[in-house]
Order: sequence, then C-alpha cells, then structure tokens
Amino acid sequence: MEINDHEFAKLVRKYQSTISSVCFMYASDKEEVDSLVQEALIRIWQGLPKFNGDSDLKTWIWRVTINSCLNVIAKEKREKEKEKDFGDMLDTSSPEDSQQMEVLHNRIRQLKPFDRAIILLWLEDMSYDEIGQIVGISVKNVSMRLVRIREQLKKMN
Repeated sequence: MEINDHEFAKLVRKYQSTISSVCFMYASDKEEVDSLVQEALIRIWQGLPKFNGDSDLKTWIWRVTINSCLNVIAKEKREKEKEKDFGDMLDTSSPEDSQQMEVLHNRIRQLKPFDRAIILLWLEDMSYDEIGQIVGISVKNVSMRLVRIREQLKKMN
C-alpha cells in the first residue's frame, strides 16, 4: 500500500486512539507511552508498503503496534540482562576499566568461533531474530546458546 505524508497523517489521526491505547497498556509513564507510540508509528510507516490488504487495516495496525511494543520491551529486558551479566566485569566507575575490558575480550576470544559471533552480535544490541538471521539459526536456538555462552563466560578464569 503506497501512501504519501498527507495520507499517513490522516491515517494516524484516524487510528491515534487505538495506537495510544495499546502503547498505554505497555508503558509505566507518559514519556514511555510517547516513546512507544513513536516507535509504533515508525513501524507502521515502514510496513505500509508491504500491507497487502489480507486483513482489515485496523487489525494490521493493532498487530504492528503490539509487536512494536513487545519488541521495545524485549530489547530493554536484554539490555538489563546484559548489565547484570557483565556488570561485575564492566564496572565503569572503577579505574580498572581497561583491565576489565581486556578480561572480557580474552574470555570472548576463548569461545568457539560460532559462539563468539553470537555473543558479539548480542553485545551490539541486535535482536535474537537478527542474530538468528545472520548466523542461520532459529530465535529459540539463539536464546539457548546465549544462556550457555554467558554461563561459560562467567566460569572462565
């Protein structure tokens, strides 16, 4: 579905309450609602050319908005896990930052090449889906491998 800026603004006005309502259910404050709405609108704008009318437009907007919110939440969760998993090795308040980074790099270098690729992509904030597409494995497999890799890294000397 091709759409120009004016038509998109009209579409946003028409479905603004739907989009805002969905985002409100996933947010804890107004700033977060606004951020989720903005992300959803970006996803809707990007996805409109691929919308082929198999479903009602409102249904499609609901789906895109929900998926957008879930993706943002999943990304935030991954970032929190990263901070927790590597927090002890990457304490940026200490003067030994470069030494801690060296320890982490040395541990990553000890991993098998495939595992090293996965952890490096994860550290670059790529989603499990993106990692899976790049290395050619399922999202579930990415998740399982990352759990094992993080455990390996914690146990290394």
